[in-house]
Amino acid sequence: MIDLRSDTLTQPTPTMRQAMANAKVGDDVFEEDPTLKKLEALAAKKTGKESALFVPSGTMGNLISVLSHCQRGDEVLLGDRSHIFLHEVGGMSALGGVHPRTLPNNEDGTLPLPLVEQSIRKLDIHYPLTRLICLENTHNHCQGSPLSPEYMASMAALAEKHGLKIHLDGARLFNAAVALDIEVEALTRHADSVMFCLSKGLSAPVGSLVCGDRNFIQRARKNRKMVGGGMRQAGHLAAAGLIALENMVERLKDDHLHAGLLAEKLASIDGIELDQTQVKTNIIFFKLNHPKIDGDTFLTLLEERSIKILMVDPGVFRAVLHREVSREQVQTVAQTIHSILIEQYK
Repeated sequence: MIDLRSDTLTQPTPTMRQAMANAKVGDDVFEEDPTLKKLEALAAKKTGKESALFVPSGTMGNLISVLSHCQRGDEVLLGDRSHIFLHEVGGMSALGGVHPRTLPNNEDGTLPLPLVEQSIRKLDIHYPLTRLICLENTHNHCQGSPLSPEYMASMAALAEKHGLKIHLDGARLFNAAVALDIEVEALTRHADSVMFCLSKGLSAPVGSLVCGDRNFIQRARKNRKMVGGGMRQAGHLAAAGLIALENMVERLKDDHLHAGLLAEKLASIDGIELDQTQVKTNIIFFKLNHPKIDGDTFLTLLEERSIKILMVDPGVFRAVLHREVSREQVQTVAQTIHSILIEQYK
């Protein structure tokens, strides 16, 4: 099976499995796990922050970041296509009493600076207090687009002017850094907190990191415990995370190249609508425009041929390249889709 539904499908490498088995561990709730401490120190160093905290998932990392920045009744500005808004079960509202105010994302994943500024509430007895801006890098639903350091700096200047904080959902942060050919710290220095995932393209089996200053991480640690994320011998997971950060970043270039190749081939197929110039990292979105085949049938025909992709809206599909998909398999996917559509035109 060639599975393009997500880069979360990556399996841990043999080296990761061996490191997990042999890890030195302790109780992390008591902050006594040496392998986890090493991972957190490395994450803090790479993001240019004072401290870091390991969490089971990116969703939990984003949630406890919002809870650590905001009080009940505060307002967060975020994109209407952001992962936090669309795919995290309304956690900030349900568990934190925090009010999300969505703004339309540009096609490149940015939020328009003038719109952000005019959306900041003035002090008024009728209004919630605007406290936080949430950004996403790379932006999943905007073709996996990376946000630039220049954009981050501009948003940070706006936030500082109005006394706001910035949280960066960096689930695929290292994809952004590799695509822009810069260090991760260049993308995180203007954010007050950042979350990034180990379990996507970096291929670790579980885990994300939340990074920020020491006071923020102390609050985040308590909020992690409150939502059930306090772990015991988590060093077994952290061991894989160390290998992910130390050995798996540069190879993300392969995923980006494979995504570009697949986009190029799909764009030439009748019945597929795709702007290959928008493919910048490892994520591809395309539309099926075929008179004789609908989205569900298309998925069925692909799966019968041992290929899986994700339909995100009727007739709209996402394909994500990752370590488990080779260049040869990219060729197979493109040829198979072409064959399916040609057959259906007959």
